[in-house]
Amino acid sequence: MNNHPLVAALIFLLFSPTVGLSAAEAWKPLFNKKDLAGWQAVNGPQESWHAEGDMLVCEGGGGGWLSTSDQYADFELALEFRVPPGGNSGVFLRAPHEGDPAYVGLEIQVLDDAAPEYANLKPTQYTGSIYDVAAASPRVTKAAGEWQTMLIRCEKRTVRVTLNGSVVVDTDLDKHADKEAAHPGLKRTTGHVGLQNHGSRLEYRNLRIRELP
Repeated sequence: MNNHPLVAALIFLLFSPTVGLSAAEAWKPLFNKKDLAGWQAVNGPQESWHAEGDMLVCEGGGGGWLSTSDQYADFELALEFRVPPGGNSGVFLRAPHEGDPAYVGLEIQVLDDAAPEYANLKPTQYTGSIYDVAAASPRVTKAAGEWQTMLIRCEKRTVRVTLNGSVVVDTDLDKHADKEAAHPGLKRTTGHVGLQNHGSRLEYRNLRIRELP
């Protein structure tokens, strides 16, 4: 192993994800692994959410959602999630604190797709879909109890969702104008990021965001 300081510096430059990016463009963590600093519960009890090791955990019950204190316009959001059998949640984008964020913002569905109770859902209601707007395809979810990865990119009118390494949604929101009456959030350009409490335990980790110029 070469411990020369110059070599170490070159390795850092090659592999650091933030090199060449301004402060606004660099990835930043959304969860400090200790408490809910930077988050607030909306229309539900804060006590339903807590830090558990490196995870941000929803114990279910009480409903509502957990919102970032900050708002974001164009960004990439990366996270990992684990659902139990029958688990149900969602990731909210550009959502205000008033109204149902699945409709007044956007929701990327998080679900135990294989659960029998969800066998007859619409295609737009499975994991990775923009809920009730754009269906995830292909379907690449893992079994309940396994960690899964999600990368969401919101840039102007485009939303792209990468689930477990596969792009499952890549759409222009303007192509869904027929949904705008029920989903006014399609027209929003900024808002909060959030996690849904749908009554089941959900585990999230490695939540981080990178604002786009």
